[in-house]
Amino acid sequence: MAVYGEEQVIQRDPALFYWILLPITVVMILTGVLRHYATILLQTPPKPPAHPTEARERQALQQSAILRSNLPASGLSNAGFSIRKDYLIDNYKKGTFLKNGPESRGQAQPNPMSDPAAMEGMMGMMKGNMAMMIPQTLIMSWINAFFAGFVILKLPFPLTIRFKQMLQAGVMTRDLDSVFIFILGNDNAASQVTQQMAMSNPMGAGGGGGPMQPGQDPDKMFLAEAENLEVIEWWSVLDGVEERILASG
Repeated sequence: MAVYGEEQVIQRDPALFYWILLPITVVMILTGVLRHYATILLQTPPKPPAHPTEARERQALQQSAILRSNLPASGLSNAGFSIRKDYLIDNYKKGTFLKNGPESRGQAQPNPMSDPAAMEGMMGMMKGNMAMMIPQTLIMSWINAFFAGFVILKLPFPLTIRFKQMLQAGVMTRDLDSVFIFILGNDNAASQVTQQMAMSNPMGAGGGGGPMQPGQDPDKMFLAEAENLEVIEWWSVLDGVEERILASG
């Protein structure tokens, strides 16, 4: 029985490190390496654009993303930024960068099932999802089979469903990302950060460098990017640099 005011110490069997933590760590590292090379083998390189207007449509969103992300260190003056910003916003709203021209605005998107390029894009997305889901399923099956019958913790009271979900939640092993970077390099498909970026941005880390994904409307994407540009205000790391240098000296 616990006594008020005394420090409670949870006893841990030292064998847990050798029989639980160490095997799981080794298996996760090997699975991450396998996932990395499986992703490379299943990855389908994007096809080059069939027409110059298609290449312009692909790169149009990149111009805005690069302008917004690199604005502070770009060295652009306020006037130069305003010219680029107004140019992109005006053409985004007019539909100038659309592959089929401004007259294609408002038209229904073609059925991706009848477009070979769209079908290849969908297959590439399915391969990427399989490369992430199958290793996770194998790990969970191995853990359930290997650790069957082990009792980690006993509680003197029954747990509700919400407590069970909290205790059975996945563990974010962010430290393994450093191990994957050391083994596979910075550009690897095994780290959790890379997986989260891929899930949040299905078009890839290039910011739209590949073809449009099936079901995406380029016109709506241009209008959304125009709204992002409208709220951006100019600032630069070189603003007031003379006064700062004089003040530091």
